[in-house]
Amino acid sequence: MPMLRPTKRPLSDTLRQLVGRPADAIDTPALVVDLDAMQRNLNRMAEFAKKHDIRWRPHAKMHKSSAIARLQMHAGAAGICVQKTAEAEAMAVGGLKDIFISNEVIAPHKLARVAKLAHRLAADDGQLAIAVDSREGISRLGHAMNEARRSSGRAAVIDVFVEIDVGQGRCGVPPGRCAVELVHEIRKHPALRFMGLQAYHGRAQHVRSAHERRELIAQVARDADATRKLIQDEGVAVSLVTGAGTGSMVCEAASGVYGELQAGSFLFMDADYAQNERDPAQPQFEHALFVKTQVISSGLAHAVCDAGHKSHAIDSGLPRVHRFGSEPELAYANGGDEHGILRPVGGGPLPAIGDILWLIPGHCDPTVNLHDHLIGVKGGLQHGRIDRVIRVDARGALT
Repeated sequence: MPMLRPTKRPLSDTLRQLVGRPADAIDTPALVVDLDAMQRNLNRMAEFAKKHDIRWRPHAKMHKSSAIARLQMHAGAAGICVQKTAEAEAMAVGGLKDIFISNEVIAPHKLARVAKLAHRLAADDGQLAIAVDSREGISRLGHAMNEARRSSGRAAVIDVFVEIDVGQGRCGVPPGRCAVELVHEIRKHPALRFMGLQAYHGRAQHVRSAHERRELIAQVARDADATRKLIQDEGVAVSLVTGAGTGSMVCEAASGVYGELQAGSFLFMDADYAQNERDPAQPQFEHALFVKTQVISSGLAHAVCDAGHKSHAIDSGLPRVHRFGSEPELAYANGGDEHGILRPVGGGPLPAIGDILWLIPGHCDPTVNLHDHLIGVKGGLQHGRIDRVIRVDARGALT
């Protein structure tokens, strides 16, 4: 398939030569994936989806890597989700063929890229889908697809999901008649194929109580089901209701309304998700993403490491210091762009200058977007070996 965006620079000799070496050889700060834990998370997700007879389409915006997306497809994923046109283009260059832009795209020049990608994927037996929540968005998408049809000489079709606002308070029309009206608008355009409803409640993902999450998603499912029935009453099939995230996926899976889960963070499991009360029905996902850091200074009551905010995102809180066995607990505090402040919890000892520590990021998605590559380790963080260097293909793919 023709290239859709410039390729990233080749990996440096230094990075390529890391493969096969002990984890000790990783410089700091660096973003490291425990490949064994990641694979266990992947297996558990695949088993969960199979048990509940539900599709899963993980969010590639989390890892931004076509190599990891291909692993997910190999494990049984139906396709991938992205949020940006540039992410979709990067994933397509990386060999992914079934992509859903689960977000609204309005700018005509971006929609021209969407339409071009839809045609290129179709020519390669793939499929592109997109979410809409306005008549204007539908009209512009239809125009872009018609222009691409004329220029390519092919009659590709893009799958379209109407997004309903089920509690996120972000994009989407209210459940009910507003969604029905958009479905009829979609059906006016030959290049657009209505597929179903996008119904994602993002805020529910981080509600700490499992009971409260179940109550929230029960209402979400009722709204999605009522909207689906209204559309069906108009004689239009609703092939799929899609949504859900790592925090609430067991609720959507049990609802009988959702046919597809979009959970993505389960693969790495950041520190914020670890604060949720685990639903007994949810698989036991493990932390698999870490920032390796080194202690570079020590004071009377604190130590300093070389991983500041340029190495991890803080929108969902500061990272947690990972503990091995009975190691003393350390708290990470804000030290600025290049430094982290470490203090013992409960009067334990300070780490020594030169000690290696592993941080669990507060939010995996924007943390990954700060790095050009992930270093994959097998055999454990302390005694394992570097198995591969994974390119973050869609880093900075914000358009």
